[in-house]
Amino acid sequence: MTNAERPAGPSLEDSLSEDPLAPEPAMGGGVLIGYARVSTGGQRLDRQTAALKAAGCARIYADKKSGKNIEREELARALEYARPGDTLVVPSLDRLSRSLQDLIAIVAELRTRQVGFRSLHEAIDTTTPGGRLVFHVFAAPAEFIRELIVEGTHEGLEAARARGQRLGRPPALTPDQVLRARALLARPEESVSSIARLLGVSRSTLYKVRA
Repeated sequence: MTNAERPAGPSLEDSLSEDPLAPEPAMGGGVLIGYARVSTGGQRLDRQTAALKAAGCARIYADKKSGKNIEREELARALEYARPGDTLVVPSLDRLSRSLQDLIAIVAELRTRQVGFRSLHEAIDTTTPGGRLVFHVFAAPAEFIRELIVEGTHEGLEAARARGQRLGRPPALTPDQVLRARALLARPEESVSSIARLLGVSRSTLYKVRA
């Protein structure tokens, strides 16, 4: 079964609006989806994929490109494939992301879509109450730091407004690109991920264009 053949779950835009430390919805009984990644050219995927197969993963996605600025295309495919009741399984947390903020965002997205998360090395499993507790304790310091940053940013914006500075970033897409993006999004055969790669923008940018 390909990604396109599975019925769609909740949108990414809906998922990212949720509190990453909220209680976990009930889940389980679905497909175990494995994800592996190499972070340097000298690393191999053999051990990672073997561990995922031993854990019972029915499908395994693997990113073989290295470099922190490289798009994780296979991770995007794995997230797109996942449906309520499924579980994303990784060999270790650093294979999913080396950024704690990014890691928490991905797990939050999975949770709001009723998709579980397991990390084999750290023995974290958010489909169980104990596993959810471990991950929430793990994520709480990062959430506290994020709130401090948000508070500091808010104060900085207020000071900039008082000085009359123009705030905000330039638009991610030009008007012509917006028209092109909307035309592509209207085609059922085109996925959001493929359009994002074509235009060189994030999927969240396209969701804003579509809204």
